[in-house]
Amino acid sequence: MPYAAITYRVKPGFEEEITKIFTDFRRVDTPDFTGADGEQAGRLLGTAVFLKDDVVVRVIHYEGDFAAVGRHMAAQQGVHSAEAALLPYLAEPRDTRSPQAFAEYFREATMHTLVQLTVDTHPTEARAS
Repeated sequence: MPYAAITYRVKPGFEEEITKIFTDFRRVDTPDFTGADGEQAGRLLGTAVFLKDDVVVRVIHYEGDFAAVGRHMAAQQGVHSAEAALLPYLAEPRDTRSPQAFAEYFREATMHTLVQLTVDTHPTEARAS
């Protein structure tokens, strides 16, 4: 089950305001999402948001098609409310009002994955020790 990370820059000095936006975040209506064809495409397993100085990183744990994650999130009212609340604190404003604009931002802000390690990929020899 893979992870993805989305990053963006914020104006420093607004840590409390940004923290409040994320702690008040309205969660998705369902963790299950569909693909462009309307068929089941995966499931959101969890998210975590980190803030350090002027960088926010959102880590998404999911199964299935990552492109469908972006489409699913673009349709969520809670996401749009959080995006509107974040706007004054963003170092680089972005347009996420439409599903297409949100999906584009989502693609552009996704960090390149270097490695993903889980207990499932741990070498068997090490488990026997």
